[in-house]
Amino acid sequence: MNPRLEKTRQKLLEEGLDAIFISQAENRRYLSGFAGTAGYLLISIQDAVLATDFRYTEQAAEQAPDFRIIRISGDMDGWVPALVLDSEIRKLGFEASDISFSVFKKLSGSIEKTGKGISLTPTEGIVDRLRAVKDTREIENIREAARLADAAFERCLSVIRPGITEKELAWEMEKFMRQAGGDAPPFELIVASGSNAAMPHHRPGSREISRGEPVIIDIGANINGYMSDLSRTVYLGQKDKTFDTLYNIVLEAQQAAIDNISAGRTAGDIDGYAREIISGAGHGEDFGHGLGHGVGLAAHEEPRIGPGSSTVLEDNMVFTVEPGIYINGWGGIRIEDLVLVEDGRAAVLSHSEK
Repeated sequence: MNPRLEKTRQKLLEEGLDAIFISQAENRRYLSGFAGTAGYLLISIQDAVLATDFRYTEQAAEQAPDFRIIRISGDMDGWVPALVLDSEIRKLGFEASDISFSVFKKLSGSIEKTGKGISLTPTEGIVDRLRAVKDTREIENIREAARLADAAFERCLSVIRPGITEKELAWEMEKFMRQAGGDAPPFELIVASGSNAAMPHHRPGSREISRGEPVIIDIGANINGYMSDLSRTVYLGQKDKTFDTLYNIVLEAQQAAIDNISAGRTAGDIDGYAREIISGAGHGEDFGHGLGHGVGLAAHEEPRIGPGSSTVLEDNMVFTVEPGIYINGWGGIRIEDLVLVEDGRAAVLSHSEK
């Protein structure tokens, strides 16, 4: 029996739903094992269906043995009615944060064609919350992805030099991970040098890295569909007082958060430990993002570690701890590690030098 399916069905009962229509890619893979890029799931108390087109039916049959595979083509009008016509579904949930208004109109129009009076009900986070707590196999894949990101950072340190461009350095790390057996990175690797480091999600460009400036390196690795996330900030040449001061504030904030991670505490509490240190140093306005985010089949997923988050931390949750300070015109500092809540405390999965 597929435990993920059974947990989803229990959630359906709790929400008063007869079935749920899954469109979100990572949720589709999590529940079925199907890694193709197109398809939908329909999960009810009695049935589990994977609907995909001719490109993926053979792959789906191999990867999703717990699902009945249906080959589809064309618009939803051509296959959704047949999918639900013979069922006992009266209240059908859909993933409101994933489906666009255009797709919703097509889905609702297709449902109306059945004449069965099925009501569509928006849902939020039913599967996403299940994904937040990892199983043993998921954790091992994430550990491997964290090891690969660490190795990529070592590669970065071996090739970074004045005159290399941000794009060239990003490619060196991506190429290294590919050659080491990694899959496509979960996001475009970030190399942000000098004043570009003031932008947390800067896209690497043709700017040449120089001595005497901060360089933020943000690496994501991918092993068997599971991700990691790592950030370090480096400085070529003799560090100046500004860099040392800001770096130590961020490092202290990160360590305070990691030291206070424990099962039963809220994500908002953990964010607060880091934010208090950065704000106390006069840089509260320069730390504009949350402390971290879950990592798994997606590079950003539950739990969200940010101000006011009421999510209670549990064993086997995996998330980043990444405080930062960003100053326009100067640059920025970010230090990011991946942590696992294990036996009630934080086990750090990232081991790159700081």
